[in-house]
Amino acid sequence: MHPPKFRVGLVQMSCSADPQENLDKAVARVREAADHGAQIICLPELFRSQYFCREENARLFDLAETIPGPSTETLGRIAREKNVVLVASLFEKRA
Repeated sequence: MHPPKFRVGLVQMSCSADPQENLDKAVARVREAADHGAQIICLPELFRSQYFCREENARLFDLAETIPGPSTETLGRIAREKNVVLVASLFEKRA
């Protein structure tokens, strides 16, 4: 018996300084990948912002968000709607 096959979608996207704009763009790309048959969809690392992890900078701590929170709620909703698995990384706010 052969293991089940599945289709993976890898999202590439440019990110702006606006987290909501990036989340909206990611959701659109998830929809597009799912509509093309992807069952597992991987988003870029820290897709909610421009990549900032080259150095520790306290000014960027405001980009952190709670989990669960707005991004996980949005991603969970689109994953359920499209019946896909999403792989995403977020900058988690410390308790």
